[in-house]
Amino acid sequence: MTKLTSTASGVIVIAPTPFMPDGAIDNASIDRMTDFFVASGMTGITVLGQLGEAPKLEHAEAVDIATRVVKRASGLPIIVGVSAPGFAAMRALTHDVMSAGAAGVMIAPPNTLRTDDQIATYYQQASQAIGGDVPFVIQDYPLTFSVQMTPAVIRRIVMDNPACVMLKHEDWPGLDKISTLRGYERDGSMRHISILCGNNALFLDFEMERGADGANTGYCFPDMLADVVRLSAAGKRDDAHDLFDAHLPLIRYEQQPGPGLAVRKYVMMKRGILSHDTLRKPGAALSAVAKAEVDYLLSRVARTDARANV
Repeated sequence: MTKLTSTASGVIVIAPTPFMPDGAIDNASIDRMTDFFVASGMTGITVLGQLGEAPKLEHAEAVDIATRVVKRASGLPIIVGVSAPGFAAMRALTHDVMSAGAAGVMIAPPNTLRTDDQIATYYQQASQAIGGDVPFVIQDYPLTFSVQMTPAVIRRIVMDNPACVMLKHEDWPGLDKISTLRGYERDGSMRHISILCGNNALFLDFEMERGADGANTGYCFPDMLADVVRLSAAGKRDDAHDLFDAHLPLIRYEQQPGPGLAVRKYVMMKRGILSHDTLRKPGAALSAVAKAEVDYLLSRVARTDARANV
């Protein structure tokens, strides 16, 4: 497997982990989901992220899932979330998934980090722990991790660690952060890295215009995100915004803390991608009222995008 590089672009989708109703891993849905991602124009897949329910998995389960997706993904680069409280677990998972053919790993900061020095030191130590030859992605999501990364500290991490090749940008507000980072590249104070955006793509339309290379998120219509990235890259601004705007109410609904992943799995089940919308416990299913609201939003999206007519 080719390793992840700073030229990554497009949509590297965040994959949910499919489960059977009893909480067992649903391997048939993993295969079908991976096939869908490949056919939908994804440029890569991230597994075992925050919305992949990684903390609910045993080590062996995590390795099996990553290995299965690598083998099924027709050569697409697979990024594996390896965030862990300690470096021993991070090192073990990284070793096993890279040996299975993963392209790189994603590392989120622990919520105990407060200063720029602490953040920079953490990523330097993490890279040393997993191996300096392992490409890694910085996950910058202060809304979840409570760690504030300024553009200057991101630049420091990039320049201190040759293996850092990508930023998963999820800050909000964060458009000016993208502009500042690209400015560092232009003035020569930071080498180029890929910037792919998460936060359920809430601002992808303008993030692309600020210099992002694409998306690294898991909205239930990742094929739509691929279209927005393509249209933006082609300079078709109005077309990109029109398509994005049609989905924005559902994007917003899916981004709710708590039920958001249940919404994503419910829609992916309705689309025939997953067999079940199960969250492994602890995790709750959508209420009947919530499902009706999602169905209503889908009917509205379908007025513009026939893919929502499920």
